[in-house]
Amino acid sequence: MNVKILRNVLETNDAIAAKIRARLAERKIAALNLIGGAGSGKTTLLEKTIPALSGRRVAVIEGDIAGARDAERIARLGVPAIQLNTGGACHLEAALVERGLGELDLAKTDLIFIENVGNIACPAEFDLGETAKVAVLSVAEGHDKPSKYPLLFHEAAALVLTKTDLLPHVDFEMAAFLTDFRKINARAPVLKVSARTGEGMAEWLHWIEHAAEGDLHVPPHAHAHPHSHGVPGVEPHQHPHRSGRTSVSSSG
Repeated sequence: MNVKILRNVLETNDAIAAKIRARLAERKIAALNLIGGAGSGKTTLLEKTIPALSGRRVAVIEGDIAGARDAERIARLGVPAIQLNTGGACHLEAALVERGLGELDLAKTDLIFIENVGNIACPAEFDLGETAKVAVLSVAEGHDKPSKYPLLFHEAAALVLTKTDLLPHVDFEMAAFLTDFRKINARAPVLKVSARTGEGMAEWLHWIEHAAEGDLHVPPHAHAHPHSHGVPGVEPHQHPHRSGRTSVSSSG
């Protein structure tokens, strides 16, 4: 994609995201944008998280290329769930999220989870008006991901390392992972979680409560980042972004 065209796409997206952010802030609604690859455990994490947030009025926006299975899973928890289908694009964009918000009763909501399309690269580049981005990575995906996909890990306000019960069975080098991550991001907590056993869930829930109360200090979204800890600046990728056909549906 031509760099000028890409810049225009991002600037248009950011303008809509700014409107979303202001709208949610006015209503004191926190929005967490969960970004991780397919199979990283995002939906399962939400299934374990939402019932534990009994004091919160939660809604979920589910992003997928096609289908509504994740929204159907979340709706079984008794919370509003909106399915956004990108029709081919590898990420959600602010305009589609804005449409999804129109399907929610924001007067009865104070916390929104946005589960982005299962992709570890593209979604990190698009601001959705969220309070914070949360990187979700399973130990089964390997310890080398921060060095290979630095933008997500740079932008994340928290990193949830999932499926930690599998650590004895996979080749995941925790020390190497943490070293690489800290070269890119010195501030975000690493929350080691197993949704299956419950390990680490208390720490994750505690972090969510801080986020919901506005206790996070998240730097503004940017598409290119200055040098940090000796690591060269993270540049945006430049492949074409397919708009595709989009759809919005609600469950629950």
